[in-house]
Amino acid sequence: FEYNRCSVLGVEEVPQEETEKYGIVEADAIDEGLGRVRSIVEKPKPAAAPSCLAVVGRYILTPRIFDLLENTPRGAGGEIQLTDAIAALLLEEQVLAYQFKGVRYDCGSKLGYLKATIEYALQHEELSEEFRAYLNRRFCSTAGKVEKLDTKKRAG
Repeated sequence: FEYNRCSVLGVEEVPQEETEKYGIVEADAIDEGLGRVRSIVEKPKPAAAPSCLAVVGRYILTPRIFDLLENTPRGAGGEIQLTDAIAALLLEEQVLAYQFKGVRYDCGSKLGYLKATIEYALQHEELSEEFRAYLNRRFCSTAGKVEKLDTKKRAG
C-alpha cells in the first residue's frame, strides 16, 4: 500500500478443486508475487474459476470500500458480500493482488481452526509449556498411537 497507494488483496494459489471455497481473482502479473486484479468472483465452481488465486482474508482497502459496501445489494446467502464491493471498486480504482507468503490456516474449516489453535498454544509464552506437557502425556504415553480420548475421564 505504501508504494502503490491502492487496495491490496492477499492471495494464495489453491488447487482448482478448492476454488469454490474462496473468492477468486484474475490478475495480470506486474511483478513477482504482485498482480493487477482484473476481476473477482465469489466461490466459483472449479470449471468457471478465472484462476486459482484465492483471496485469503488479508485486505488493505481504500476508504472508498465503505461507500460501496453501503450500496452493495445482498448477494450469496442473503449477505452483503465484500467480494461484490471489491468488484465495484475495480471499476473505479486499481486493486492489486499480493501472493501471501507464510503459513495460513483456513479457520473457516474445523480442521484449519484446530490447527491454528494448536499452533497458537505451542507458541504462546503462557500456554506453551503446559500445553506441550499435556500433549506428551496424552500422545507419547501411547507409544505414538493417537487413541480416542475417553470423555468420561477428565482430560488433564
